Amino acid sequence: MSFKQFQFTAEINKNIISCGYEHPTPIQEKSIPEIMAGKDILGLAQTGTGKTAAFALPIIQRLSKGSKGKVRTLIVAPTRELAEQINTSFKELAVGTGLRSIAVYGGVGKNPQLEAFRRGVEILVACPGRLLDHLNNHDLKLNKVETLVLDEADQMFDMGFFPDIRRILKHLPQNRQTLLFSATMPADIRKLADETLTDPQEIRIKLEQPLDLITQALYPVSKRQKSALLLHLLKENPTDGSTLIFTRTKYGAKNLAKKLVKAGFSASALQGNMSQNQRQKALSGFRDGTFKMLVATDIAARGIDVSRVAQVVNFDLPSTAEAYTHRIGRTGRAERSGRAISFMCYDDQAMVKAIERLQGKTIERITVDGFAMEEAGEQPQKQSKRPHNP
Repeated sequence: MSFKQFQFTAEINKNIISCGYEHPTPIQEKSIPEIMAGKDILGLAQTGTGKTAAFALPIIQRLSKGSKGKVRTLIVAPTRELAEQINTSFKELAVGTGLRSIAVYGGVGKNPQLEAFRRGVEILVACPGRLLDHLNNHDLKLNKVETLVLDEADQMFDMGFFPDIRRILKHLPQNRQTLLFSATMPADIRKLADETLTDPQEIRIKLEQPLDLITQALYPVSKRQKSALLLHLLKENPTDGSTLIFTRTKYGAKNLAKKLVKAGFSASALQGNMSQNQRQKALSGFRDGTFKMLVATDIAARGIDVSRVAQVVNFDLPSTAEAYTHRIGRTGRAERSGRAISFMCYDDQAMVKAIERLQGKTIERITVDGFAMEEAGEQPQKQSKRPHNP
């Protein structure tokens, strides 16, 4: 199958080739005809499936034939990085069409955004908070929006954006096309879909991520020894590629990155308390190899497609087995082998079992001399039940 079957304009076909796209991915193959037909979409798809182009291409095709100067497509994304990434994709695929796009988010000045609104844009990619700020200040109108895209909807729910989403919806025409994409489909996302979509076409795409290409290992360790074990493993098992390290909290990411730098590693944090310039510098540095290691939270890293990650480290295990799969899927891409190592403390054992159930196999345990997982008696709630051994 090729992109020619979709009958895009000559400019768009040229841009598809320039972007290096050869054949449609499964989500592009299933979504593009439905979107071009004007249908609402409920898409279950993860990062790395070609989702952005799946909605960008038919939207650009439609917008290239209509009037200019008004916001006709609104894409709402949970993080600044994802908004910029989507905006970049639109710009690359819309070369020569005369269409203009902008990414709008907080943490940067409003004046460039206001100037873009005055000049006129057809495609607006926005994070909920800053968009609502502009709407409340009457900086722009969305009454000409023909297509609304809600991307990474489950992440927006996790970040508490649903009240803002519902306020934004009040500024949009009722008669519009709505595309909702999510990596998971919990009840709250299903409820939002029921509220916002009309007779949607449901598309489910599993990420074709061969776990066989990823070597997984679990390291039993106590919480207080995790940083020391990480430094030991990085020194004993160096890699030529980049390392993506996940922590559960923003403070944890910041603190661990400092420890890595102090130990002589080229590392940076990526977390929500950083300024936009700091976040872009960290991400750009990781992509171009300035930083060999990036310490991130799930929210900060969500939706960011960084190629050539040699290994993923779960310094803190995630809260769901599905999130573990999403994390380690950032390595072993494009038929390259990858490595995923995870630290397992006493409290993590139930999550490890859930991960192994999901994968249908046991993950190898590796013990390192001098490092061991806490015993039950070391847990605070158990200390009164077991005598202390001097």
